[in-house]
Amino acid sequence: MPVSLHDQLVVAISSRALFDFEEENQLFDRDPGGYVALQRSRLDQPAPPGVALPLVRKLLAFNSPEEQRVEVVLLSRNDPVSGMRVFRSAKAHGLSSIQRGVFTQGRDPFGYLRPLGAHLFLSANAADVTEALRLGYPAARVLTESAGASAAHPQEVRIAFDGDAVLFSDEAERVYQTQGLDAFQRHEMEHVAQPLPDGPFKPLLAALHRLQQAAQAGTTSGMRLRTALVTARSAPAHERAIRTLMDWNIGVDEAMFLGGLAKGEFLREFEPDFFFDDQTGHVTSAAAHVPAGHVRSGIANP
Repeated sequence: MPVSLHDQLVVAISSRALFDFEEENQLFDRDPGGYVALQRSRLDQPAPPGVALPLVRKLLAFNSPEEQRVEVVLLSRNDPVSGMRVFRSAKAHGLSSIQRGVFTQGRDPFGYLRPLGAHLFLSANAADVTEALRLGYPAARVLTESAGASAAHPQEVRIAFDGDAVLFSDEAERVYQTQGLDAFQRHEMEHVAQPLPDGPFKPLLAALHRLQQAAQAGTTSGMRLRTALVTARSAPAHERAIRTLMDWNIGVDEAMFLGGLAKGEFLREFEPDFFFDDQTGHVTSAAAHVPAGHVRSGIANP
């Protein structure tokens, strides 16, 4: 019977999101042949950890010999030989359970998200992320310059999400962008009982919710999961967001309705292993404090 990833949280990740390949990538942009030669010369030299490595390490810790809850797959534009270094680097960093990978030697990799059934695609390549989102997969461009994740919660994965254009559609955000704050508030009060349409990251939140339930039931390895909604909404527009989550039967552990306040300082207190937002200003602010990813979705990203 074929192996299936059906019941697992599947994360597809590029080599630059998992490891610090920025020096090598600068050479790739100028001289692809020289890049391959450099990677071959460094096959036995583990790459430094990248922005998403702490998140991946924690997610894999949900697995036990009895049950696999999380699958991480390398999905990279690297050539297969460079892929050897990526796998060796994973082993050197204690991630030997990463055993699957697709290396396309420069060809678009995002088409492989469908057979993987990916719930998340993390990449440093903006074009790949944009196309993955267009195909309906939760995807974010990892800001490789992000601050590192906190080590204060080794047994708990913490993930924070923006609301509009990330967890929810950009329906309400379009009203705000085109008609202003007062019209936005009126629109949300008039539609308060109507759930917001799904955003690109709802499938990831749903998959994390299932993983969280398994952890609470004691069927994982002792790891915990905590989620947060961090949004520029404020009362009374907060209510529609909460009602939407209730309609989905998915809860978040914390909700921050910041009314336009900068998110970075609040995220520093929450200490997420990753934060997802659609607006570049918010992502840049957050990246000074926590690992962050840009979701190129909605009216803010025409």
